[in-house]
Amino acid sequence: MHFISVELEDYIEQHSEKEPALLAALNKETYQKILLPRMLSGHFQGRVLSMLAKLIRPINILEIGTYTGYSALCLCEGMQENGVLHTIDIKEELIDFQRKHFDKSPWGKQIVQHLGEATDIIPTLDVKFDLVFIDADKENYINYFELIVPKMNKGGLILSDNVLWSGKVLEPLNPKDISTKILLEYNILLKNDPRVETVLLPIRDGLTVSRVL
Repeated sequence: MHFISVELEDYIEQHSEKEPALLAALNKETYQKILLPRMLSGHFQGRVLSMLAKLIRPINILEIGTYTGYSALCLCEGMQENGVLHTIDIKEELIDFQRKHFDKSPWGKQIVQHLGEATDIIPTLDVKFDLVFIDADKENYINYFELIVPKMNKGGLILSDNVLWSGKVLEPLNPKDISTKILLEYNILLKNDPRVETVLLPIRDGLTVSRVL
């Protein structure tokens, strides 16, 4: 769900940094060949991710939820020359598609793909992260956060996607809707947790920026 009009969204994109050609091609191919293409971050959110990465110049980045690799490449734009991006996904059928586009970029050798459950993989990563992007199964957002915080460098950013969940966070809660229930709890956690300071941005389907203290 987008919370502004299509016309205003077009205006925003027209007055923001242009989508790089590599990402435009990936965007197009995702819509042509991959199921659920709306999961892709897209032009404007991608530029936001890129800008945040450029502002903090991370060495180590973690992405939970690769999809077709669009957001990973956006985050790499701000990564230091000796940096590494670890990206985790459960969909084996997308691995080759991701790698094809990663290797077309300047950062192909710096992107490490992990296949499997993030809750299993994160504890095995002996890395301190400067930037983390969470964009995976909503039921595990709190679990991901708790696994990530001890692995963050002070001043690092944790970015959480889809935190407005198509506006469901304002609707009466269906007891069977576990995703919305967890997101409601997660949003409260981020606001109150003394380990981070947080701002929730109404970008696309909601993007929370949490800075580790």
